[in-house]
Amino acid sequence: MTGSPRRDDAATMTCPICQTRFTPAGRQRYCSGACRKTAWRRRHQDQPPAPVIPAARPRRDHTIYECPECGQRLAGEQRCPDCGIFARRIGIGGPCPHCGEPVALTDLLEGGRAPAKSVSTS
Repeated sequence: MTGSPRRDDAATMTCPICQTRFTPAGRQRYCSGACRKTAWRRRHQDQPPAPVIPAARPRRDHTIYECPECGQRLAGEQRCPDCGIFARRIGIGGPCPHCGEPVALTDLLEGGRAPAKSVSTS
């Protein structure tokens, strides 16, 4: 045999459980019986349950779209009923509680374009 031997038993190795350096005897893989038993327990323990991922919910009903042609805002409709053109998505939103116009959440939070509110000065 001209090459090096497959196993060099005189060399030290690291225990995969406690990371301690030891000189193995024969085909020993762990530094002690306690580490060997710990490894066996880890290999044979029950697997943790898989995380539960909630089902996807459709967002189209809560999405505000705006027609690029006429500027009309649509709640849950991707195609403008007047122009027949596909509208661009603005963001998640719903109807304004005051006037009923579709309002995007970003309009309210960032101070963007929001439908004008009629204020009476009596």
